[in-house]
Amino acid sequence: MVDADASTDLHFRSDGLPLEGAGSKAPATSAARCLTGSAALSAYSEFCAKALFAPPQAPRWVEAWARNCNEDVVVVSWEGDAGSIAIPLEIVREGVFRIARFPGGSHANGNFPARRGESGFELDPGFRASMAAALRDVRPDIDLVLLERQVAAFEGVANPLATLASWQSPNPALAVDLAGGFDAVLERASAKRKRKKHRSQIRKFEAAGGFKRIRATDRAETDALLEAFYAMKATRFATNGIQDVFADRTVRDFFRDLFGSACEADAKPDFFLHGLEIGGKLRAVTGCSLTPSSVICEFGSIAEDELASTSPGEFLFFENIREACNDGIAFYDFSVGDETYKRLWCDIETRHFDVAIPLGAKGRLAIGLRQATNSAKRLIKSNEVAWKLVKRLRRATAGKDKGM
Repeated sequence: MVDADASTDLHFRSDGLPLEGAGSKAPATSAARCLTGSAALSAYSEFCAKALFAPPQAPRWVEAWARNCNEDVVVVSWEGDAGSIAIPLEIVREGVFRIARFPGGSHANGNFPARRGESGFELDPGFRASMAAALRDVRPDIDLVLLERQVAAFEGVANPLATLASWQSPNPALAVDLAGGFDAVLERASAKRKRKKHRSQIRKFEAAGGFKRIRATDRAETDALLEAFYAMKATRFATNGIQDVFADRTVRDFFRDLFGSACEADAKPDFFLHGLEIGGKLRAVTGCSLTPSSVICEFGSIAEDELASTSPGEFLFFENIREACNDGIAFYDFSVGDETYKRLWCDIETRHFDVAIPLGAKGRLAIGLRQATNSAKRLIKSNEVAWKLVKRLRRATAGKDKGM
């Protein structure tokens, strides 16, 4: 998720750990609290009724993840004179470490903790230690709190956790500024080429049996679009030698629950799906979330078939962005990840940040390992030749696996 007003003035120590109290001015007056079980989810939902939060911190997301993927969820809360926050955390095991993170893992991007209060309120200087103590009291088995892929600001409001930033996330987030409407967006992004290609695609789609853009409006439609998406993504990941993060049945059930419940609950759902049907078959699917100012593309894929060369995914993005402009949305956000199809549209690039809070010696070791991994990723992805080589090796490995 990208905010055009996001501050990049984050605070880091040379060893990658948070600067204690960086950017904070308020005296330490409040202690963090930690709730567990169903009481935690109930209290969190009540807090969010009057709070600002990013889509992956929405009660609908957190509760659906707890129902389908991991019921081991706690909520850390803190209240100061000028504002308060609540942070849902799922507890997972990674190797020998037990980690508390935002529910959803790698599916949760553009994170922003639920917060109330004044726009610029700051956490107490002792918040980091207070949060660690609150978690240790109820869950002494946790080694590390790892809050990844956070935005520095959301809807023009600063992220209170930005002063605790440990390091920059390795992948950029890309978005399109929709100011001026769709024609203005096209003029800033190779309008002549895009319009010409769009007309050519329409002719090809008509010749293939006609096309239809679909928006899911009930559970049956969300289930159908998601099933098509899972099949598309599995093929695409396998072709490129990438682990399928949607392969787990519980993750698939989570997204069915999330998007299905959203379209049933609201006339203007905060999570919704689009599909492009050509010749009676789904060829492209996108899943998005909605904020007051942004449409965020959480995921998307295309069918690897005889029409893949016509770029049905690009066609669907063209129509999705046009619709967002017509609806008065300020930004179309492609979320985390640097891909060519995103660069064809995007004029905003930001970096997310991660917060790491060790709860003991094992947690400090986990931070060191995480830093080394992130540094390697940044180094490879910042080198165009190295990144192309990694992708080529993935595809080659995938091809060998198929032949065995």
